Amino acid sequence: MARKVEMRAEKDEHIGRTAEDVPTLDAISREHLGRRMQELYEPIWDEELDPRLVELLQAMDRARSGSD
Repeated sequence: MARKVEMRAEKDEHIGRTAEDVPTLDAISREHLGRRMQELYEPIWDEELDPRLVELLQAMDRARSGSD
């Protein structure tokens, strides 16, 4: 319960702040994080999708294109 209150307090700290007040990552940090994320997710990108998921995505695309 105490952790929930702490998280709420942290979240409320950012309300009303301007873009200049919010911490940002510098270019080197963004590049480093981007490379790390790519290393983590690249093996997943290479995996074949479940045929049921492919079928569902295709059905969603057909439904979307039919409603345009």
